[in-house]
Amino acid sequence: MLSGIASAVVLAAYFAARRHPVGNRCVPEPVCPVDLQRYVGQWYEIARYEQVFQKDCDGVTATYSALPDGKIGILNTCRKPDGRPGAAAAKACVVPKSGNTKLKVSFFGPFYIGNYWIMDHADDYEWAIVGDPSGRYLWLLDRRPCPPHQSQQALAGRAAALGYDTSMLRWTQQP
Repeated sequence: MLSGIASAVVLAAYFAARRHPVGNRCVPEPVCPVDLQRYVGQWYEIARYEQVFQKDCDGVTATYSALPDGKIGILNTCRKPDGRPGAAAAKACVVPKSGNTKLKVSFFGPFYIGNYWIMDHADDYEWAIVGDPSGRYLWLLDRRPCPPHQSQQALAGRAAALGYDTSMLRWTQQP
């Protein structure tokens, strides 16, 4: 058991040491309530702030599912530069009184809980902007793997309107 805890501490320290720069120094509170039944399903990553845990990944997807215990299951997949697939599973809990816009996500059991904020989304849930309160994380998501360039630029424009530095975006290649 101690080796598991020690591994988690080392992993947390590694991620803390490799923090991404802040791309939004004044992250606004999410204000657009989320209907989780419409949010669940598969999303394709269009762009992101590059993170060590996603370094050089393309073909990135995030699949959300409603779990019987009221939590949300998350499966993130990607294609590594050498062609190997990568995957990470997590569970999320909704932060009370957040309009379902804020989730606490755990990829490593109780050892690491991250903030996941759904900053904005389309009325029809075709796209979403996800970040966190630190301003270090940003994901632009779409239901389509390759939305038209104009749609991608409009999504980046919405992120910029929320205060995000879109020059820091890494555009994801989808198959």
